[in-house]
Amino acid sequence: MSKLTHFDDGGHAHMVDVGKKPETERVAVAAGAVEMKRETLDAVGAGIMGKGDVLGIARVAAIAGLKRTSELIPLCHPVRVTGVDVSLAARDDGGRPRIEILATVRAFDRTGVEMEALTAVAVAALTVYDMCKAVDRGMRIVDVRLVEKRGGKSGTWTRDE
Repeated sequence: MSKLTHFDDGGHAHMVDVGKKPETERVAVAAGAVEMKRETLDAVGAGIMGKGDVLGIARVAAIAGLKRTSELIPLCHPVRVTGVDVSLAARDDGGRPRIEILATVRAFDRTGVEMEALTAVAVAALTVYDMCKAVDRGMRIVDVRLVEKRGGKSGTWTRDE
């Protein structure tokens, strides 16, 4: 097992020093979903939720949220994000009706952007919940996960799904 980098030799939490690491292109992809009643998904798709365009507002919230990651996660470094793509899609393939969220974050920096991608997905999911809770308090935020990361010393990692 690899050493946990956010703890010093005495077991105390600390921010990792990335000053000597080279700046490289970093990419991370994260995904998640919000499960909901079929009627809620239909209302989102029809654009008739009382608070407005659920998917559009959740996309903007994801971008705004990922920019604040280092303020929310105490040991995260601020990174220079160079681009982000966030997609939200309604799905009901016979399983649970849901909004699927996918965020791809790119940066050119000394540390990765996994936390930014995960934050984007989480904030988008929370926004969907907030906008739809008046009609469906039983929604569930599920399967928030890192799908892939590229760049840096550890190279490429892809989730086996």
